[in-house]
Amino acid sequence: MKGYLYGIYALIIAIVSIFTGEIVTFIMLGFILISLQNIHSTLKKILEVNQKKIG
Repeated sequence: MKGYLYGIYALIIAIVSIFTGEIVTFIMLGFILISLQNIHSTLKKILEVNQKKIG
């Protein structure tokens, strides 16, 4: 998934959180999204290194 799609999802969640008053939830979801993105990119790098070693 591209980075701009994450931005669109964050914008939608931000709008909903403003209307519902759940700003803290929005901030927590933002931290979770950033953490998952970092884990995903790290795993992709590990996979690339392992594939270069094998092939």
